Amino acid sequence: MINIFIDDKPFKVKEGTTVLKAAEEAGIAIPHLCFHSAFPPEGSCRMCLVEIEGLPKLELACSTQVREGMKVSTRSEKVIEARKGVLEFLLAEHPPDCPICDKAGECKLQDYYEEYGLFDNRFRESKEKKQKNVKIGKSLILDQERCILCTRCVRFLRDITKTRELGVFNRGLHSEINTYNGEPVNNNYSGNLAEICPVGAITDSDFRFKTRNWFLKEGESICPLCSRGCNIYIESHKGFARFPVPKRVYRIKSRENHEVNGFWICDLGRYGYSYLDEGRLDKICVNNGKGNLTWQECVVSLTDEIKKLHSAKKASRIALILNLWLSNEELFLIKKIFVDDLGVKNIYFVDSSGGETDDFLLTSERCPNKRGAQEIGYDLKPLDSENLMNKTDLLLIFGMPAYDPNNLAEIKALFENVKTKIYFSSHSDELCSLADIVLPTALIPEKEGSLTNVDGIVQKFLQVLEAPGECRPEWEVFVDLGRELGININYYKQFNTPEVVLKEMRKEISFFENKSE
Repeated sequence: MINIFIDDKPFKVKEGTTVLKAAEEAGIAIPHLCFHSAFPPEGSCRMCLVEIEGLPKLELACSTQVREGMKVSTRSEKVIEARKGVLEFLLAEHPPDCPICDKAGECKLQDYYEEYGLFDNRFRESKEKKQKNVKIGKSLILDQERCILCTRCVRFLRDITKTRELGVFNRGLHSEINTYNGEPVNNNYSGNLAEICPVGAITDSDFRFKTRNWFLKEGESICPLCSRGCNIYIESHKGFARFPVPKRVYRIKSRENHEVNGFWICDLGRYGYSYLDEGRLDKICVNNGKGNLTWQECVVSLTDEIKKLHSAKKASRIALILNLWLSNEELFLIKKIFVDDLGVKNIYFVDSSGGETDDFLLTSERCPNKRGAQEIGYDLKPLDSENLMNKTDLLLIFGMPAYDPNNLAEIKALFENVKTKIYFSSHSDELCSLADIVLPTALIPEKEGSLTNVDGIVQKFLQVLEAPGECRPEWEVFVDLGRELGININYYKQFNTPEVVLKEMRKEISFFENKSE
């Protein structure tokens, strides 16, 4: 550690740290547009200039490393004037279209002008005209007039995806970002370009003109669309009292976690969020003539069915079909109730269809918790409908947002030979009309719990969205069921939150010990 001074305040920092990072760790903001922690310093925007005692000119905070006794000023008169000068040059050719720009409200150029600029416009000449609304990728729109040539997009494609679809063309006033030979940006991580663009030069057609970012509520969650478990932000809009909005979730953004996904997410996780709103099941459906039931009545009815079979020593007539979207806590409770307490052996898993993988984040497993199920002790038997035909009196199915057609057909055929079928599902599908009772369940962003990713990292998630209608998280249902069965009632009485369930898992399963603290 070495000693430095920033704005006359002493700090201890690691040797080799840049002035920008040292200031950031000290809680002192230094403006920057081209710098991003994922890339080596570029130094092209000149917004991070600072004054260092003993040096004749202002230096770049993003690339200058600290040294013992260094005295840095981030708000001296020279620094403030330099920032104003840089902003004036950047804004001289920048179009005044903030009211229609999707980046308005989260644009760094806007923010820095508000904080460091506020000068009168001295530019009287006509602004340089460049191409606008240029489609450069499957969901990317480029506005060359807004571009400040920070080159974040170019460096991302050069250093991260290594696909190099974008470059800087021409020189001087005519420099511009563009694709090579008109070939579009086409990789699994293209959506990150719109996210890292500090201005509105690259925007995302999925979000473009849909809503304003200041209407959005942001929540931290885990992406469930592959086994990587990338950390994400979910941005949702509840609508207005007199103006409903067409959907609830408008945007998914990456959340920094260097153990899992770094700064990035793949396009599948970014754009595949329609399952959160489309085709949702929000009411209990009863198809066996018993009329309308409440959740409590359904749990009591299910408990009675299980007790009858258990007391008659017919646990072999009970079967479960699970999925790997269930949380660690839910899978643990299922195992405690049905395997340990009831001795049920017919537990099968229907997995999501696999998909393409790459050498970066995207995995071929299209489910979030396969590793968790394995560590809890399941052997992940695939559905064996022939073994269950005419041998099952009670079938509990926990559905996924979407089934593979082959799995769906196999389950439908099985339904014809099962006496009582209880279907827990977040989405309405063909099975809903065939089950005796259909119970609406919450999705991962609508409940609490944890998931174990492909690398064995246990990650907690919190509720960031309200579950629609009568949807409930499965863990609550299992706790109620465990209490109603009465086999080990005191054990299930302790579980009032998923956190308590996870603590119990740490005691009973060595893998989870000291995980996700």
